[in-house]
Amino acid sequence: MYVSFSASESVQISVINEETPIKHYLRQPRRLVNAIADPQLMKQKSDDLYELKMRSINFMEIYHFQPIVLLKVWSGSNGSVYLQSKGCQIEGIDYINQRFSLKLKGVLYPRESRGQTILEGQADLEVGVELPTALMFTPKPFLEKAGNRLLKSVLGRIKTKLTTQLIQDYRTWTSQTTQSQKEATSKLSSDLGF
Repeated sequence: MYVSFSASESVQISVINEETPIKHYLRQPRRLVNAIADPQLMKQKSDDLYELKMRSINFMEIYHFQPIVLLKVWSGSNGSVYLQSKGCQIEGIDYINQRFSLKLKGVLYPRESRGQTILEGQADLEVGVELPTALMFTPKPFLEKAGNRLLKSVLGRIKTKLTTQLIQDYRTWTSQTTQSQKEATSKLSSDLGF
């Protein structure tokens, strides 16, 4: 039996702009990936392609597996960041790996409102799977409800990391950037004899 699950999550984060506006920070998609993923579970494949091992998933206390998603992350104009899955494999259960599809799309962009920056975003996650025979007699609506709830929890964890770690990393990045600029200016001034 083939079943499909889906979930969406939106986010709004108020940002207090530091000396360097957050739109400049968002032009570095790797920082966004670092904010939402455990660095030990992520591997950069190219400039905009990342392999992300997700946390192990426990479906209905029967199946335990770990999705590994190939994720493209890139910057657009005005500091927008986009992400899209480009492939997925499942570690743990070969049967599911051969009959599993995952689609993830997301966007995060800054919006100015009354002198304040608000990051707005949306992520949509869809999974399709041909279920093993052990679940054939489980009612489809029950399976879909369990699967949708599972995907919602995955997006919820990503949202939580995004809302906490992204802002924290932005502050760290901007203070390092400001310090580097001051040091470069100071060195240039001394080199020119000022």
